[in-house]
Amino acid sequence: MTEKLEYTHTKLEEDVICPAGYYTPLKEVRLKYNNREILYMVGHAVMESSCCGSSRGTYVTVPGYIVNWQSMTNEAGLHVSEVEPISDEATRENIRRIIQEAEAISQIDFW
Repeated sequence: MTEKLEYTHTKLEEDVICPAGYYTPLKEVRLKYNNREILYMVGHAVMESSCCGSSRGTYVTVPGYIVNWQSMTNEAGLHVSEVEPISDEATRENIRRIIQEAEAISQIDFW
């Protein structure tokens, strides 16, 4: 049985405050891949007060294959999609290359 998870869509281009700084979701992308669609999110993070100093950078988070797009709404009124994480390492590497070419971002994390 394939694991399915819920992905909550955040408001784009609004800072989210964290204990050491903030991050800003910039865009969501639906990428066609092998007759399926993959969801990934591009964001910008700023660490202002961590033990190792400050830093900033752009990142990509890949929740996985889209199973049900924005099929629910949570109590905060945000859309929720059902996704299937991508566990195959060869597939991850191929997707990582595609995203790096499209976004010029090296920090890519999979759920």
